[in-house]
Amino acid sequence: MKAVRYHRYGGSDVLVHEDAERPVPGEGQVLVRVAATSFNPVDADIRGGFLSEVFPLTFPHTPGLDVAGTVAELGTGVDGRQVGDAVVAFLPMNADGAAAEYVLAPAGTLTAAPERAELTDAAALPVGGLTAWQALFDVAGLEAGQSILVNGAAGAVGGYAVQLAEQAGAVVTATARETSADRLRDYGAHRVIGYLDHSAAPPAAEGAPFDVVLNLAPTSAEETAALAGLVRDGGALVSTTTPPPDDPGRGIRGARVFVQSNAGQLAELVSRVDAGRLRIHVADRRPLTELAAVHDEAAAGKLTGKTVLIPG
Repeated sequence: MKAVRYHRYGGSDVLVHEDAERPVPGEGQVLVRVAATSFNPVDADIRGGFLSEVFPLTFPHTPGLDVAGTVAELGTGVDGRQVGDAVVAFLPMNADGAAAEYVLAPAGTLTAAPERAELTDAAALPVGGLTAWQALFDVAGLEAGQSILVNGAAGAVGGYAVQLAEQAGAVVTATARETSADRLRDYGAHRVIGYLDHSAAPPAAEGAPFDVVLNLAPTSAEETAALAGLVRDGGALVSTTTPPPDDPGRGIRGARVFVQSNAGQLAELVSRVDAGRLRIHVADRRPLTELAAVHDEAAAGKLTGKTVLIPG
């Protein structure tokens, strides 16, 4: 089979599209024929070796945490799956990923793919959707009637966060460029404002103070700390990027999100897609052979939204 792999840590130049042995499922594993994977910013951090102490790799390594595809073969002890089933998953951080024609997945990570979305596009759901779900509900504890600012809402996680927060009964303010404003309003954002002016402390934002501020944008430590000024006393400042201060003051809880694979939560997201309540947004679809270029574009800040990558 063909796969994109790297044999050492480094820049995007270490990513090589090459021949690799097709894996064989062991006990509790499922071999998935990959319809698509997607790019996540953490892929570049892992490739660069910045997370080697947390997620040590065995080389050569195949990236790709998101997978959408069909079951090709079952390992021993796997129940509830059949060859040909369409599935999605968030794969383990340091196992070989889905930037290949086939990938091994622990059976417990898999859930049925949404029926109301193209299978390739479903690769944009697991990591982004789970990050939004866990940030809003597991970390921030968002409840109906609360107000939330989603900073950097146009990206891969932000669209899901806006939709899920609105469905939870929250009043949603989103920051995004005007090119994404209509889409976010369609998702349920009550207010869309331009990017925050971090030269002010706190930055000005219509609708403040908020019960929850969810920061999805790349911000400096100082800019992240300043966001606490937009949170009402006793609220929550949650970030997927730069960690908030340990003690933002005024009883505010500060937390950074570390997303985890959760098949139950992923199944709930899939059910919302199939019910027409959650929309998957794919900004670009590229052949897997262009993965290195996608990493370069991400580093240059040129990616907007989710890019899925298709073997072939």
